Amino acid sequence: MNFVEELRWRGMLHDIMPGTEEQLLKEITSAYVGIDPTADSLHIGHLVGVMMLKHLQIAGHKPIALIGGATGMIGDPSGKSQERNLLDEDTLRHNQACIKKQLARFLDFESGEKNQAILVNNYDWMKEFSFLAFIRDVGKRITVNYMMSKDSVKKRLGEESKVGMSFTEFTYQLVQGYDFYHLYKNLGCKLQMGGSDQWGNITTGTELIRRMDSGEAFALTCPLITKADGTKFGKTESGNVWLDAERTSPYAFFQFWLNTSDEDAERYIKIFTLLSKNEIDALVAAHKEAPHERMLQKKLAEELTIMVHSREDYEMAVEASQILFGKGTADQLRKLNESTFLAVFEGVPQFQISKAELEAGINIFDLLAEKTEVFPSKGELRRTLQGNGLSINKDKVSDPELVINANYLIGGKYILAQKGKKNYYLIIAG
Repeated sequence: MNFVEELRWRGMLHDIMPGTEEQLLKEITSAYVGIDPTADSLHIGHLVGVMMLKHLQIAGHKPIALIGGATGMIGDPSGKSQERNLLDEDTLRHNQACIKKQLARFLDFESGEKNQAILVNNYDWMKEFSFLAFIRDVGKRITVNYMMSKDSVKKRLGEESKVGMSFTEFTYQLVQGYDFYHLYKNLGCKLQMGGSDQWGNITTGTELIRRMDSGEAFALTCPLITKADGTKFGKTESGNVWLDAERTSPYAFFQFWLNTSDEDAERYIKIFTLLSKNEIDALVAAHKEAPHERMLQKKLAEELTIMVHSREDYEMAVEASQILFGKGTADQLRKLNESTFLAVFEGVPQFQISKAELEAGINIFDLLAEKTEVFPSKGELRRTLQGNGLSINKDKVSDPELVINANYLIGGKYILAQKGKKNYYLIIAG
């Protein structure tokens, strides 16, 4: 497989240094992507870089995932990002272990093949590097003029910038450049990849390798992923969409991809799945014939949920979606695990009730119109019952004498009341 050509048709190629494609066609080549370790989970903003490494390995090359532990120790020197806080070493190692576990769903770290992936942490070679040694061995190789010529530096020092640029930020490209040199020297790594905003830092690395070792190294970047409406990709009202099921449930993860626009889905399915060009072209054509069926979004959500979580999680997410939009059954509802159940009904009105009281049994009028405020009055509840508009745990209810007891609890804790087609209420027994 021609790795560069694969990225090109998928819309994953932005800048490429001359000679890169020839190098990749000539021999097995090691390439790396840097990953910020400030959390114990990747989020979908990391997925483009991860997919680049995935395609690289499929093409027969050797992926290196670099955890930026040294920069994690610095934090974000500009103070622009609250996410990049200063980390201690224990936290850093914990985050690294968690990230490797997630990467193992995408990359082969264990087969023993020549192109088996490697995980490294730049803290391991930077922690003993003294400031004097760094400016002697690295700093003198790159001129200030060269560093000032980078667009990322120009923007921070330009007229638009009111706060200027710290020394730490300014020298960041040297730290990242030295990472590339270290991997080149010790692991034979000849290519660094990243987002298009990293081009300046990456090419500083290729220049450092040339000046320190007379070696040849290469650079390749992908476009920064945006949404068609101009808003930031990978963010929701509640924050990042994480790969960790504890942070973002598989159901919420599935829903994120399912809710993408047609325009975005057509781009994302090329970038975030391994489907072939023929498969994607056929899907796009079918989607355009019947856009209301949202075939692109459904396939995108299926592929990503299975890849990041599991087929079981995907199937549960599909069932959960059916429950929310009226097609689900009481049996399906009871099969949901608690995290999926709560994710499905996140944001619906909630009411608390004593479990002891429920064990004794409560008439449905007392439960829904007095103990809770599902209905503002018993009269409205009576009219809803007569109109066959009430469901408890997805079962229709019409008996005004019905007594609700602990047997109705889902997972020993929840009762779901539904008024009409779309109005849900969660009663929590505690």
